[in-house]
Amino acid sequence: MWLSTALLLLCFQGCLSLTGPGSVSGYVGGSLRVQCQYGQSYKGYIKYWCRGPHDKTCRTIVETDGSEKEKKSGRVSIRDHVENSTITVTMENLSEDDDGSYWCKIQTSFIFDSWSRDPSVHVKVHVLPATTPMETTLPATTATLSLVNSGQNLRISTRAMFIFQLWSLFSTIHFQVLVFLKLPLFLSMLCAIFWVSRLPGDSWENAE
Repeated sequence: MWLSTALLLLCFQGCLSLTGPGSVSGYVGGSLRVQCQYGQSYKGYIKYWCRGPHDKTCRTIVETDGSEKEKKSGRVSIRDHVENSTITVTMENLSEDDDGSYWCKIQTSFIFDSWSRDPSVHVKVHVLPATTPMETTLPATTATLSLVNSGQNLRISTRAMFIFQLWSLFSTIHFQVLVFLKLPLFLSMLCAIFWVSRLPGDSWENAE
């Protein structure tokens, strides 16, 4: 009985010697960093990062070799910073499948049996959908300028269409006959009638 109590006390003390952020978040395609703090008594021990709902059955992803050298496994790396007693885990190129429960753990060397537990701290990783680029809104002055330019272009197009229609009219044979033959003849007749109507009455009587 006293042995079980001693092991539980050792486990409890180990758990208190390791702390973590509780949860971290990242975006799909991005990366995130987790930092766990441990007690100075665990310097030189192997630290590891594992995944699973429970600390005893979690699957180890990457671990240190007892030194400060960074170790990498696929998209996940781990490094032990002895000076400040910090474990740094970096997860890169995140995907939605990376969302889940993880553990910062320290491999201890005391009794390895069903009663022993490595110091651990739970970290919940949240992977959010990738953010979309924000649409750029043009200033109101630019929009107004665009409307003004559109109005000017419309007026120019209308003027050009009128000139084109007028030129098409000038180019027709009927219009040319009207302008160069019928119109002068009509004007000549009007001038003759006007001239005759202005003659004095005596001239008409003498003529008779």
